[in-house]
Amino acid sequence: MSDPTGAEILAVPMQYNDAGAATIGEYLARLLREVWLHGEGFDGKRPFGNSDWQAELALTLAAAGLVEGVIYADGWLDQYDRFQVDDLIVRAIDTLAVS
Repeated sequence: MSDPTGAEILAVPMQYNDAGAATIGEYLARLLREVWLHGEGFDGKRPFGNSDWQAELALTLAAAGLVEGVIYADGWLDQYDRFQVDDLIVRAIDTLAVS
């Protein structure tokens, strides 16, 4: 999947994550739910309790081979293209908008 569609990105199985989501689509839906339920009190730094929530998505994309990066044995992702991650996640979000 060198240039995945938004639907393909939404279907990518998540690595371990604090939201307990099975796919990227479910993760994004849970994130939106948190925004809605907490409104002005939404904690964009720690929506699921930890501050590395965007890294959970980046790790998942790297593990799926959609983003190049170095994944260490402890599961930490390093040396990845943040702009590429943003592009893929925005593509997935845009797909939600037309679903």
